[in-house]
Amino acid sequence: MKSILFSVFMVCMAAHFTFANWNQFRGQNNDGLVQGDAALPTEWSESKNMKWKVTTPNKGWSTPVLWDNQIWITSATEDGKEMFVHCYDFESGNVLFSALLFTNSAPEPLGNDVNTYASCSSYIEEGRVYVHYGSYGTACIDTKTFETVWIRRDLHCNHYRGPASSPVMYKDNLILTMDGSDVQYQAALNKHDGSTVWITGRTSNYTDLDENGLPKREGDFRKAFATPLIVEVDGEPRMYVTATNATYCYNPLNGDEIWKYDHPGYSPSSMALYGFDMAYVITGRQAPDLVAYKKDAGGLITGDEIVWKFSRAMPSMVSPILVGDYIYAVNNGGVATCINAHNGEMVWQERMDGQYYSSPIYGDGKLYFCNVQGQTTVVKPGEKLEVLAKNKLDDGFMASPAVKGNSLILRTTTGLYRIEE
Repeated sequence: MKSILFSVFMVCMAAHFTFANWNQFRGQNNDGLVQGDAALPTEWSESKNMKWKVTTPNKGWSTPVLWDNQIWITSATEDGKEMFVHCYDFESGNVLFSALLFTNSAPEPLGNDVNTYASCSSYIEEGRVYVHYGSYGTACIDTKTFETVWIRRDLHCNHYRGPASSPVMYKDNLILTMDGSDVQYQAALNKHDGSTVWITGRTSNYTDLDENGLPKREGDFRKAFATPLIVEVDGEPRMYVTATNATYCYNPLNGDEIWKYDHPGYSPSSMALYGFDMAYVITGRQAPDLVAYKKDAGGLITGDEIVWKFSRAMPSMVSPILVGDYIYAVNNGGVATCINAHNGEMVWQERMDGQYYSSPIYGDGKLYFCNVQGQTTVVKPGEKLEVLAKNKLDDGFMASPAVKGNSLILRTTTGLYRIEE
């Protein structure tokens, strides 16, 4: 009897730890919600509730991804000529693997200090991690032998300000988002060998001319940085992503466009949400809107398919998060907003400390907002802004947090931390 109970216990524990892997940008379901019963820390500092801290090499804003006892991040030299991948031990923080993966003779200039050449987060699953640096290359690495399984370096676009869209997976399709200033498309690669499954170009018109015969939309007005969200709607796969000039819904199996919504937003970075039979998408810069679309929208959306729209102080870069009945969002300037997800009505809007590029997560009844100044504000969700704690680390956040078990895995601009009470 004892052996049977022990076997059942071990199976349950294995299922728990498998489920707890933070396998991609924004976690298991790309929504920032921590799965399972985690007891996450509320307070920490450089000397409190810190399991370990390591200094990270080079520069990169990619969110850590975790599987079993491994934490993976990417980095690059500031000039983009060398691109690296790194694997750390979850228990100790020790380096398990670090390698120069790609070299580039003449990378395009970033033109600002907001992005890096290693801002795309990776995707990890049992036995494989898929690292992506935009048009500079994509690779699959065996997580047991650390051997490179395949590489693709022939999917090109001019990112103009550097790459930042992260890969997502649907069945055997590793899906990449390539919205440059020259070309804009989605590509799906076979995860086993890296071969192309499908490529779908954007159908927005970027070639309109102004009164002087010049293109109306160039450079920043063509590129985008958003990561797609894939969900199943009534048993059918749907992939939502915002590009400059339009929001799209695709079939991730074959790349077919299901619907499109034209809008004036450009250079979007925020990831979509899904809930209550609606897709919630932020349109990008130029007075960004948070738009709620009906689940059965199709074709070119003109208005009837939109349930509600919210426009006051919405983010153009940070992804919102849906917790219960409310959507929480914070813009670059630190204006935080709580919106009723059913009708789009504002519940509260308050200013928080600092500037924000990192996207929030939710777990153990708490929201975590990490800012550029190195502070994480821990908030209790609800109908008013209730701050539980403010925690300061030595350097600022550009990468979003990750979670494994009861630990927060935080990447600042110079370090990687495991925080646990």
